[in-house]
Amino acid sequence: MASKRTIRPEQLPGNLSDPHDLSFHLLRYLEWMRVSHYSLATVGSRELALEQFVGWCAERSLYRSAEITRPILERFRKWLYYYRKTNGAPLHISTQYQRLVALRAFFKWLSKESLILYNPASELQLPRRDKQLPRDNLTEKEAEQVIDAVDLERPLGLRDRAMIEIFYSTGVRARELAQLTVYDVHFERGTVLIRQGKGRKDRVVPIGQRALDWISRYLEDLRPRLVKDLAQDVLFLGTTGEPVHPGRLSAIVRRYVKAALCRPGACHLFRHTMATLMLEGGADVRYIQAILGHAELSTTQIYTQVSIDKLKRVARKTHPAHATRQTKTAPTKDHAK
Repeated sequence: MASKRTIRPEQLPGNLSDPHDLSFHLLRYLEWMRVSHYSLATVGSRELALEQFVGWCAERSLYRSAEITRPILERFRKWLYYYRKTNGAPLHISTQYQRLVALRAFFKWLSKESLILYNPASELQLPRRDKQLPRDNLTEKEAEQVIDAVDLERPLGLRDRAMIEIFYSTGVRARELAQLTVYDVHFERGTVLIRQGKGRKDRVVPIGQRALDWISRYLEDLRPRLVKDLAQDVLFLGTTGEPVHPGRLSAIVRRYVKAALCRPGACHLFRHTMATLMLEGGADVRYIQAILGHAELSTTQIYTQVSIDKLKRVARKTHPAHATRQTKTAPTKDHAK
């Protein structure tokens, strides 16, 4: 499901027969990443970032890795900041950050392989990323409205209902749901096995009985009619019998969210919602971390800031201005004037 983008050598500037050439080193680095079992998504994102950098260097007649100095990298960092896409918009800070991280990793590898004398990117400053709260979050009522928006009379309605139930119950990512197989759902234990999630890590997550019931209905009533190849074990299929692509999943969920609530949102909306509702229900943030598959607890702790219901309860108990028992009569409209 991940990107399989691969640079063709003829697309790169420079002399690929020169073992000191920047493009030659780039191809070797990408090969090393694949051999080292980096995920396709990581290789693809590094490839895109470094191809851009190599092209930028070629425009300035810089073709050899040894020619790249820290001042040159600082110039590239500023160029990224002022760069504008075809629609006139700047690169998002997170995109700039990602591309500079790829640059640091590339030059660290060059130095480790003794292909350059020193690492010019060792102290390359990264832009400060905003610590934004998740913008998408549903109440329990809103989540049920989206789920109820699925029309079971449509040919793929049963499949869509089962998929959204999984999103809501488990908080899995779109790519993780797209690669689920029929063997990954354990009905007796009430769990789902997530294979090779982010960071290439497997994990087992709990799933609610309602979601299991809809999966069971889909497996019995619809999936047998979608299967074209009996060897296909991916759980969710399209009309052609092929697995549902993560991008298609996003489009499906986005359509139901818009129909039910007239607002934007897709698969990650249910991931944020599940985590927030569990936290408000009293779940320890470390259990939520395990379910979501976050490597760092700090990533999960962002939900403690969006769980406003807990803050409101504490405020009502501790702050006199929030107390339910008022000592004075609220001002009338006339007094307010």
